[in-house]
Amino acid sequence: MTLSLYIARRFGQAFLIVAGAFWGVLFLIEMVEQIRRLDPARGALSDAAHLAALSVPSTLYTIFPLVVMLSGVVAFLGLARSSELVVIRAAGRSALRMLMAPVTVALLIGVLLVAVGNPIVSATSKRAEEIEGQLRAEGRQTVSIGREGLWMRQGTADGGQAVIHAMRGNADATALYQVTFLLFDAKAGPVRRIDAASAWLTPGAWVLSEAKDWPLGRSTNPERDATRAQTISLPSTLTAESIADSFGAPSAMPIWELPGFIRALEAAGFSARRHIVWLQVELAQPLMLAAMVLVAAGFTMRPARFGGTGGRVMLALLAGLALFFLRNVAQVLGDNGQIPAALAAWAPPAIALMLALTLVLQQEEG
Repeated sequence: MTLSLYIARRFGQAFLIVAGAFWGVLFLIEMVEQIRRLDPARGALSDAAHLAALSVPSTLYTIFPLVVMLSGVVAFLGLARSSELVVIRAAGRSALRMLMAPVTVALLIGVLLVAVGNPIVSATSKRAEEIEGQLRAEGRQTVSIGREGLWMRQGTADGGQAVIHAMRGNADATALYQVTFLLFDAKAGPVRRIDAASAWLTPGAWVLSEAKDWPLGRSTNPERDATRAQTISLPSTLTAESIADSFGAPSAMPIWELPGFIRALEAAGFSARRHIVWLQVELAQPLMLAAMVLVAAGFTMRPARFGGTGGRVMLALLAGLALFFLRNVAQVLGDNGQIPAALAAWAPPAIALMLALTLVLQQEEG
């Protein structure tokens, strides 16, 4: 038990060093990018630093498997150079038994990353977007899905806003049903309401069918002055691509809220495939981190006196990058519906785990 705790502590120290180094480098890169993008008249250096600090967790979270793999390389190289690996093996401790401690630490890091880190990254990313939007004074088109259906907001040509509510729609929200448009003037407030059986997004406009139009702004009795029309065309700057972007990346939502959001999406008639795949990928994260530790061990656990340390480190880095790339490709295939969500999420870490165990067992003596 004492030896296992010692190895776990060495791996934990290596992880903190590598993660801290990555955070510092990413912060500097993000700082430079924010200074370049922000208008000096609106944002100061402190605003750029604040935005960089809020943006770094998201980037670090994305490459976390590589951080854990590099932590394993640092830890095992340190044990090899101090000949501690030789002593441990001479004492009769097998490689697999010795690896139980760092693998357990990696699994615990993965669980904490998903349960605690994921909501933190989601919150910091949202806050960064809000601050950046305020500094740039940009009007954002937003989409929200809930139990009551879909809510959408868009800007109008006169500087006002249009709020759109629909009970359901098609997969990309370009066709809405049981829809209400509420138009707001920048100074006068609500000026018009339109209820329609359906609305279709065409280039530059919404086309409403079976619509009833209430003039809220200029009428003392909107119901009396309401009109009905078979079709009404409302100008719009929305496109199918901008609506898809407004739904937001699944990574922008805390994992604890994802199941409910997926149910709401499906109930409203929209595709929740991307969110389902992301949820599965997040649940498989601890297994992926454990596999990365084994990959690092498979290439760097040889005694240092055998030489070739630089080549083994390079092979470990290439193997880690290849597995990271494989996971991203599988996720894209899952997002596109070409493979099932569970296969896209769990196959890469399972493959990585089996290959790493094969490599470790090949080096095991007796």
